Amino acid sequence: MHALYDLRTPDRTARVRVRARHRELRHRLGRGRRAGRGTPDLRPVPNFPAWRVSRAVTLADLKSWTPIVGIQHEYSLVERTADRELLPMAESLGLGAAPWSPLGGGLLTGKYRSSAEGRLSDLGMVIHTESTGQKTAVVDTVLAVAEETGVTPAQVAVAWVRERAARSVATLVPIIGPRNLAQLDSYLGALDIQLTDAQYTRLAEVSAVPLGAPHEGIGASLHRLQGGSADRVTAPVVPVA
Repeated sequence: MHALYDLRTPDRTARVRVRARHRELRHRLGRGRRAGRGTPDLRPVPNFPAWRVSRAVTLADLKSWTPIVGIQHEYSLVERTADRELLPMAESLGLGAAPWSPLGGGLLTGKYRSSAEGRLSDLGMVIHTESTGQKTAVVDTVLAVAEETGVTPAQVAVAWVRERAARSVATLVPIIGPRNLAQLDSYLGALDIQLTDAQYTRLAEVSAVPLGAPHEGIGASLHRLQGGSADRVTAPVVPVA
C-alpha cells in the first residue's frame, strides 16, 4: 500500500530542486515511509504551475528519486483554467489529477441566488460569485440541465466533472468536500447521473476558457502546418510532449 505525501503550495522562494531533494532525503531516512511498512510514499504536487511540476517530474526521473505521481488543482465548470496547461501536462506525462471544488465553492448549486449562506459567508475563501457574464451563463445552463434531468444542480456539476474525467487519458479523481450527510448524499447521487452528449457539450462550451498564447496561435495555424488537410489528421490520444 502506498501513501501520498505532497509538496503543498509553492512559496516562491524555495526552488523545486530543493523541495524535491528535501522530500527525497526524508524518504531515505525513513521519515517518508508509511508507518509499519517499507513501501515509500508517492508524491502528488498540489497547486504548482505546470512548468514547476514538469521540472520536478524530470528531476525525480533523472535522479531516480521517488516519483511524482499526480497533481491537485481547483477545477469545475466555473474554474477551468487547468485546461490550458495542467491537464494536458498530466495527460502527456502520465500523471494523475485530483481536481477539487467541483461545485465552484457552492456557486454551481444555485443557492447563492437566493441566500449568502454557505462557503460564501462561513469560510470566505475558495469561492466564486457571478462576477462575470460567463459565470452567470454557466449557472443558468447548470440549472437548465438540472431541470431537464430532474436532478439537483450540484449533481449536474459533479456529473460533468466525472464525464470530463472519463474523456481524459489521465486518471482524474475529483475531491469532494461535503459538510453534512445531506451534501454527501447529493454528491453520491451524481454517480448515477449520465449526461447526454448534447448536455455535456452545452456545459463544456459555455464554461470554456480562452487558451491564450501560444495555444490559440497554434490552433489557428494547424490547417496550414498540416498541409491544408488538418481535418484528415488524427491527433494522438496522449498529447505529445
